[in-house]
Formats: sequence, C-alpha cells, structure tokens
Amino acid sequence: MKCRHCGQPLHLTFLDLGSAPPSNAYLSEAALRAPEVWFPLRVLVCTHCWLVQTEDHAGREALFTHDYAYFSSFSTSWLAHAKAYVQAMQQRLGLGEGSCVVEVASNDGYLLQYVQQAGIPCYGIEPTASTAKAARALGLEVIEHFFGVALADELARAGRQADLIAANNVLAHVPDINDFVGGFTRLLKPHGVATFEFPHLLRMVQGCQFDTAYHEHYSYLSITAVQRIFAANGLVVVDVQELPTHGGSLRVFAARADATAGHPQATPEGAARVAQLLATEAAAGLLSEGFYSDFQPQALRIKRELLSFLLQCQAEGLTVGAYGAAAKGNTLLNFAGVRPDLLPYVADKNPAKQGQHLPGSRIPIVDEAHLRAHRPDRVLILPWNLRDEVAAQLDYVREWGGKLVVAIPRLEVLE
Repeated sequence: MKCRHCGQPLHLTFLDLGSAPPSNAYLSEAALRAPEVWFPLRVLVCTHCWLVQTEDHAGREALFTHDYAYFSSFSTSWLAHAKAYVQAMQQRLGLGEGSCVVEVASNDGYLLQYVQQAGIPCYGIEPTASTAKAARALGLEVIEHFFGVALADELARAGRQADLIAANNVLAHVPDINDFVGGFTRLLKPHGVATFEFPHLLRMVQGCQFDTAYHEHYSYLSITAVQRIFAANGLVVVDVQELPTHGGSLRVFAARADATAGHPQATPEGAARVAQLLATEAAAGLLSEGFYSDFQPQALRIKRELLSFLLQCQAEGLTVGAYGAAAKGNTLLNFAGVRPDLLPYVADKNPAKQGQHLPGSRIPIVDEAHLRAHRPDRVLILPWNLRDEVAAQLDYVREWGGKLVVAIPRLEVLE
C-alpha cells in the first residue's frame, strides 16, 4: 500500500488489531442471522510525511451509510463544547448577519444550531441521511453529499463561499485526504478561516488510546503531518490550540495560502504556537520510527487487563454491564474477544442504537432503564473520553453498591 497523501510505500506498522467489522455497523435482530463483513484493522506509518493511516479495505460509502447511528447531540459535554466554539469564533472573527458559516460533516446539527441561533447565515454538508434528517428538523439547510474539490467548486461558483468552515472530527474520517483538504481552499473566501478538530496522535500514544483506531478513522493526525498535507493542497496553518476533548485533541486554524498577506488571523502569536507544537512533537520522537513501536504492546496489555477483570467478576459472582455503545468500545471489545457471556449488554441513551447489537461482539444494546432494573455490581464505561459526564449521569449506580470501571489507559475501578 502507498501513503494516501504523498504516495510513498508504507512499511512501518503502528497497530495491528487483527480484523473487525466497521465500528458503527450496528446489527438488527434480523441481521444476527446473516453473515457479517469483517475487514483487517491494521494501521501503518508513512516515514516520509508521517501520516499514520489504516490499510485500504473499506470505502467511505460502506462505512458512512444512510442509517449511520452516531448522533453528536446525545453528548451533553459535546453540545457545550460546540456552543462555546461558536461563541469564540463569533468573537474572534467578528461573524454576523453578513457572514457565512459552513460545517463539513455537520451531523445532526449539534453545532450549526448555535450558529443559527446567533443569527449568522449557515449551512451544513453531511453525507449520512439519518443525521442530515435530524439537522433539517432543526430548520438547518444541509447538503447531503460527501465533501471534496468537486462539491466545493460547485458551491463556490454558486456564490456560497464561507467566512468560516468548521470541520470537527472529520479530517480523520476521509480516505482521499488531498481531495478533502483541497475543497477547503476553494470554498473559503480569501480572508476566510477553516478550523479542524481531531484527536492528537501524540496524546493517543501517550494515553494508550488504541481504541481510537477503527475503519472509519482512516488517519491518525499530528500537526507535523497536517501542516504538510495542508501546504500541498493550498492551505497554511496559522494557529493551533490544544483541547481536552477525545482524550486530547488539536484545533487547527487554516487560511488560503494565496491570501495570507494581510490576513487578520495570520499573526506572529499564532505562528509561534504552531512552531512550539511542532517542536514538542519532534522532541517526543514523532519523526522517528521508534516512537511508533511501543503502541502494540500497550494495546495487548489493556486487552489482558480487561479480560482478567471480566473473568474475575464472573468467578466471584459479580454482575457486569456496560454503558455507551461507542465505536471505540467496539474496537476494544472485538480486539479482546469479549462476547455476551462476559458482558451481557451495553446501555445507551441513543434510540437509534437501542434494540440493536454491537458489531462483531453481538452484545445487545439496551436503554438505561434496563441498567437501573438489572442493578449490576460493575458498569464498564466504554466511551472513556466522556468519563466524567457518564460518571455523573450514572452516579445512581452507587446507591446499590455498584462501581464504575474504565479500561483505558489502564483498568481502573472508580471509587
């Protein structure tokens, strides 16, 4: 396989999780009686541009389907994050009635609803019909299409260029990263700004967050790789912020390379922050092959810890349930080989997932009322990135003497 960005041959393995079904391919009762498609899940490193990426197996149409079940609005902390972002961008960029804001991968309108409430013209671009329908129910305009150069050119010709393009947790989700990034160059107004949020590869490694790897995440990103990809496709990184979301993320601010002269966001302070983060990554070893060699052993350690915990609970007669039918949880459970005999159900508050089964493990997804009725002794929180939010939500588990558990970065029973 060759690098999706620079085309160089790939030979360095970062992570090998065997094989797994797509992490958001939840199974209905009827689907349980049919074969399930699994793809190899192997992550490689390009030692030329340092883009970390999955092997090519599944196309985007196979992963982001019409009934895609991830709805951003079911996380209260993510809604708060989106609202704060809109307020910050409104203030920083001076957005108002004469501006245009676009969100690429707008999902269910979790972010654009706040843009709309502020009276700023906006529209979303979202390929999955299920989430686009939810956004339209909020009165938002959604273009139901995958984003790239062709769509961006069409929108630009129609006079729909943007002052701000938001791209939260989507840069990692695109197989043709050059075509995707090139679309921003065309859709931005000359002094427009695009912001990209994505999990930071450095924090992923430092936090042993191997369950962030799944087929829908084609890329695992550093500022080193992103700066090179952007430069090759007509964008300049003008600022960067480090965020606590998803176990440690970056928010990258980018401008058109042909319009940086006099650009209000191209400041010495922003350039200094970018340079500092590049230096931090280099000091951590991201530009050397050795940095990538210890990740597989960490994944194996977490797998062993989880299996030991579940087997010990079973031996001691302790009942176990889980919360959060998240994609990262599916990576963890499938790599560890967990099945309903060790983990009989996962509760989730998303109605689109309730009554379904997790892909691969085929563990039933139930509503939270089931968790309350079952009163398990231990509840495994699968979306550890929402640990505080979920722990507060499930605080009632303590009433019957139950305890909450997380598996990453290490197995921990929360006291």
